[in-house]
Amino acid sequence: MLLRSMFAQNYRSLRSIRMDLAGVNVFIGENGVGKSNLYRSLQLVQAAVRGTFAHEIAAEGGMASALWTGPRRDEKYFRIKLEVEVLDEERAVTWRYWVEAGLRPPEAAAGFAFEPQVKAEELCFEAGSRPVTMMKRSGPGIMVRGVRGRMEDYPEQAMTSETGIAMLGDAGHYPEIAAFRRLIDGWRFFHGFRTDRESALRRPCLAVTSTLLDQDGANMAAVFATLVHTRGDTVELDRAISSALGGARLHVPEPGEHAEFGLIFPDFPRRIFQPRELSDGQIRFLGLAAALMSYRQPPLIALNEPEASLHQDMLSPLADMIAAAARRSQIWIVTHSQPLASAVEERCGVRPKRVIRKDGATWIQGMRLTGVVEDEGDD
Repeated sequence: MLLRSMFAQNYRSLRSIRMDLAGVNVFIGENGVGKSNLYRSLQLVQAAVRGTFAHEIAAEGGMASALWTGPRRDEKYFRIKLEVEVLDEERAVTWRYWVEAGLRPPEAAAGFAFEPQVKAEELCFEAGSRPVTMMKRSGPGIMVRGVRGRMEDYPEQAMTSETGIAMLGDAGHYPEIAAFRRLIDGWRFFHGFRTDRESALRRPCLAVTSTLLDQDGANMAAVFATLVHTRGDTVELDRAISSALGGARLHVPEPGEHAEFGLIFPDFPRRIFQPRELSDGQIRFLGLAAALMSYRQPPLIALNEPEASLHQDMLSPLADMIAAAARRSQIWIVTHSQPLASAVEERCGVRPKRVIRKDGATWIQGMRLTGVVEDEGDD
């Protein structure tokens, strides 16, 4: 599965931006240029597919905070629009999904003022010469392609806070829509592990086979236990940890009721250092290792400022792990670190995208309006 392109309009600092994407995408720029808004727009597409779009917008301050921060025309019809194009290589199908959301009309009855009003959606796929619409929503009404191949009214209307794609995906009658939802639901966003003493990364977890790291890292010990005791192959993981952490070795006892782990350092070969004893940088690196080297890899791994709390010596091993993960997953990295961006470029052969402000909006340096970055097109 490959996310081929994305489009965002009127979301925070994203006035209107469309860009093509590669297998590895590195975004670098100064504070405040909107790098995290690009990352966040993808999270909101996933939230729409999962049915949590309204909750996510409300959690970041409500619709008024999420809308484009610059001058606006025609406030009444001003909307956020998010769109993705996804290639399902196994099925040779290209999916396109977009969703529009706006403010509650001034004349509307009293209600939830901070939640978004979903105005329109569409999902289509292309497997031949022309795209086929699978679902189309305008206001509360939803049209869906039925078993006979014709568009028909869905019997239930959507509330303004609901997304039609989540409703139809849960209905059990539309396998194509459910397949698209599974693709997007598989994306993983790691935007900052807690590393304080109460961090989930530092605690044992229930001993359940874990093929993927949870987005908060709470099952990290089980991810390591799955690699050690189920796969039985931790060569790349061991190499990364040793290189980043001064020759340290991961210790993962066979799980009982809980899964646990520790580190053994060369200077203290008979002592196991427990997670509570590790520094913030050490525990964060282990979280990134679990995210990038889990038993199974998600179709998309997005890392927001993964270099935070890491010593410079850890950046090269981190880039090695990113390059290894890129063999199985699409990678999206937002970073302030030029050394990390350069290390990923060296290993993966991709130029970092420089995020800038252009006329007050987030933009990619050298990018045409079509979404192609000039330097990339010259290769």
